[in-house]
Amino acid sequence: MRNFFKVIVFCSVLFAGGLSAQTLKFGHIDFQQLLSVMPEREAAKTALEKVQADLETKLQAMQKEYQEKGKEYVALAQAKDANEALVKAKQDEVQSIQERIQTFQQTAQESLQKEESKQFQPVIEKARKAITEVAKEQGLLYVFEVNGVLYHSEQSVDLSALVKTKLGIK
Repeated sequence: MRNFFKVIVFCSVLFAGGLSAQTLKFGHIDFQQLLSVMPEREAAKTALEKVQADLETKLQAMQKEYQEKGKEYVALAQAKDANEALVKAKQDEVQSIQERIQTFQQTAQESLQKEESKQFQPVIEKARKAITEVAKEQGLLYVFEVNGVLYHSEQSVDLSALVKTKLGIK
């Protein structure tokens, strides 16, 4: 009797598993393409470009100062009556500017990466939220990024149009 009961439970589990396997639904979307058409992306891109332009302007000013001080150093070093202490001081000044430029470049790169994250994270979150909502509405178990998938069947739902509609994008 116990074995019979175990067989019935086992068959029920297999049967239920077979039924649920038939109702699995999957979707896919080109996430990068979606981000590229979101209006918020342009605002984020513009803000990032402004920060980048400000950093480049500062770097150019520092490089101009470096070139000018470098010319002064060369002229002073080549002068016949050059004071060794003045030449050394000018050399140290040029090296100091060079070090500041290198430090600034590293700091600017880090700052730019943080700014990019700050500007684009809300756009990415908005897109993911819309994808999640559409997936739930469609009863999907998984949504795949189409660029990372080698194959998807015709049964996989392309969410692009539905998510764009959800976001108000034409």
